Amino acid sequence: MQRRMLAIGTAIAAATALALTGCSGGGAASNSDAMKAKGPITIWYSNNEQEVQWGKAAVASWNKDHPDQQVKGQEVPAGKSTEEVIGAAITAGTTPCLVFNNLPAATGQFQKQGGLVDLSKFSGADAYIEARSGDTADQYKSSDGDFYQMPWKSNPVMIFYNKAIFEKAGLDTEDPKLSTYDDFLAAAAKIKASGAAPYAIYPTPTSEFFQPNFDYLPLYAAATGGKGMATKDGTATFDTQAGRDVAEFWKTVYEKGYAGTEQLQGDAFATGKAAMAIVGPWAIASYKGKVDWGSVPVPTKDGISADQTWTFPDAKNVGMYSSCKNQGTAWDFLKYATSKDQDQQLLETTGQMPIRKDLATTYADYFKANPSYQEFGSQAARTVDDPAGANTIAALQGFRDFYTKAVISGQGDLDSQLGAAASKFTQQMQQQ
Repeated sequence: MQRRMLAIGTAIAAATALALTGCSGGGAASNSDAMKAKGPITIWYSNNEQEVQWGKAAVASWNKDHPDQQVKGQEVPAGKSTEEVIGAAITAGTTPCLVFNNLPAATGQFQKQGGLVDLSKFSGADAYIEARSGDTADQYKSSDGDFYQMPWKSNPVMIFYNKAIFEKAGLDTEDPKLSTYDDFLAAAAKIKASGAAPYAIYPTPTSEFFQPNFDYLPLYAAATGGKGMATKDGTATFDTQAGRDVAEFWKTVYEKGYAGTEQLQGDAFATGKAAMAIVGPWAIASYKGKVDWGSVPVPTKDGISADQTWTFPDAKNVGMYSSCKNQGTAWDFLKYATSKDQDQQLLETTGQMPIRKDLATTYADYFKANPSYQEFGSQAARTVDDPAGANTIAALQGFRDFYTKAVISGQGDLDSQLGAAASKFTQQMQQQ
């Protein structure tokens, strides 16, 4: 969500900024004194309107009962990207105690800089995190098996479709046939031929490292039953038949003109330029009153049931930073902010999904009262994020460079380029 709400800037700039900060840190690694210390702390949260509302309320609620451990909350300072702002603050030693906007792909780099506290060192931390988030938490562990980020919230992406455009194209608006690649392409052909919309779908075709998360990775996660782009040791997994099938699907979408290859100003789905979009639950409020939409899981080659489909979570997590002097308070506030009650406040205020085990049943009353979010509550249990590592951003950038050339532009032999991209991905992920 913040990918769209905050201007992230270019991938090269982000990766360069992170690289330039190197291994220097804005403070030593966490120590026992700091981890026990209590007192005032500062936190940052996203500048998204709903998250600001949640953050202010959570801080006020905490401060009311903790006069000697006051929390100062503020929005992440402006910059080309949140990741650049945090990387620079680590170097300068000016990070807050907590940031409620950590991109999982950047966490390994922040750890390498010496900027993050190992949350697993707090008593009972692993048990707390795993009890709250279940098996989903495992993908957010670092290579040493510890948590340097608290799994917090997700926006599992699905296919939104514009019912008015589908009706104009002669497609079923209540039960669209979009579950297989062939069905999806057939629907796209009807949309294009009918002139119902200029494009069937319009994933952002620009070169930033995070863009695969909103075209390739959701379909790859679905095709593999929840496999990420790399194993725990950093070996790329996508030079396989499933990986090629996903790439070939998107290549066909671009070759047929079902998606555009130039960056658009504004939201193609909201403006009716595209009949479909890959978005998360944040879009429900965004499109309210603008688009009569429906949603379905992302397609797979042969089609699978919705309750078996995986996708990308578009998650943001929470990091504790090593310059924090009162880490004891920071840890207590972090547990408070991720408690059952606060997760409910987050859900009700933002419509984003807390990364919580049994989400759909824990907040059954919310989903009953807000049926538009039910599918996302179910989908949140089946998500796979970017791989964890110090060089994840560089590896994702290399993959995006391949994808831009071979898939979006359709240049060269796809198979050989996919193999080369996988080899490069593995090499970069395994760099220390």
